[in-house]
Amino acid sequence: MHLEEIRALPKVLLHDHLDGGLRPQTVIDLAAEIGYALPTRDAEELGHWFVDAADSGSLVRYLETFEHTVSVMQTEEAIRRVAAECAEDLADDGVVYAEVRFAPELLTAGGLTMAQAVEAALEGFDNDRITVNTLLCAMRQSNRGDEVADLVVALREDGVVGMDIAGPEDGFPASLFTDPFAKLRANMCRYTIHAGEAAGVSSIADALATCAPERLGHGVRIIEDIVLDDDEADLGWVAQYVLDRQIPLEVCPSSNLQTGIAASIAEHPISVLNDLQFAVTINTDNRLMSGTTLSNEMYLLATEAGWEIDDLYEATLAAVAGAFAPLDDKERLVQDEIGPAWAV
Repeated sequence: MHLEEIRALPKVLLHDHLDGGLRPQTVIDLAAEIGYALPTRDAEELGHWFVDAADSGSLVRYLETFEHTVSVMQTEEAIRRVAAECAEDLADDGVVYAEVRFAPELLTAGGLTMAQAVEAALEGFDNDRITVNTLLCAMRQSNRGDEVADLVVALREDGVVGMDIAGPEDGFPASLFTDPFAKLRANMCRYTIHAGEAAGVSSIADALATCAPERLGHGVRIIEDIVLDDDEADLGWVAQYVLDRQIPLEVCPSSNLQTGIAASIAEHPISVLNDLQFAVTINTDNRLMSGTTLSNEMYLLATEAGWEIDDLYEATLAAVAGAFAPLDDKERLVQDEIGPAWAV
């Protein structure tokens, strides 16, 4: 498979951060408007800088790169522009449905309310070429989960389809957010949780036991609960629970390499998990920090990990199944767009 062939296929993206996907030139333009200092004002150099800075093997160091992107996203105009360009870039990459997430609490330093920040993003996401729905993140290290949950409920008919928690995983377990997630369940709203990225199986177990997420953001360290011996796999109780219930894993291969989960795409746990029939989905995480696209993530799996077209198609179907969209919409998406194009 060639990259352009993959780009032409209709794809579904579940895990993409708005503040991790800015165009380098947009960062430069927005920084110039507010007099914000950047490492460089050359777009190509800045793009490389973000990738190099994120390529540290540490989630904490990786997250530091967001200081620059968040700093230039403090007005409605800036948020609207970033969201509009996100939708356009994803559509250009062949993505037909996406759930893009961000933390509204990080976009209030310039005086916006969280609701104003979300509404600006929703306006920007409106694009005839792609359906972009929104997940709102609460930062694990802060105490605003209830506010974010209230926003999800209030804006559920405007394109906000769920909630997430993001930020440093170690030291901030999902169990700190049981009340906000209980509020979402009471209002029949949906949510995913970052777990099994920087922290291990205990993080996944904590999220599942205390908050019962429908999906796991990353989730790849579930591999630590699996013992491989030749052609046999012995699953621990957490891994078996995730497998049996087909809880979707929002796997982001390139990002995982940057945060030290694997040394190469060929060694990434996604292939073992896929072979064991976990509900694996392929995602970008932060397109700017990883210098990637969804097509590129699929291309890397095909060229470096031996994935075939059927593997990529099944991962796409898993993404459709796990999407927080109405069932009728998902069935139409597969029948009218995804199925026919991938069959060819």
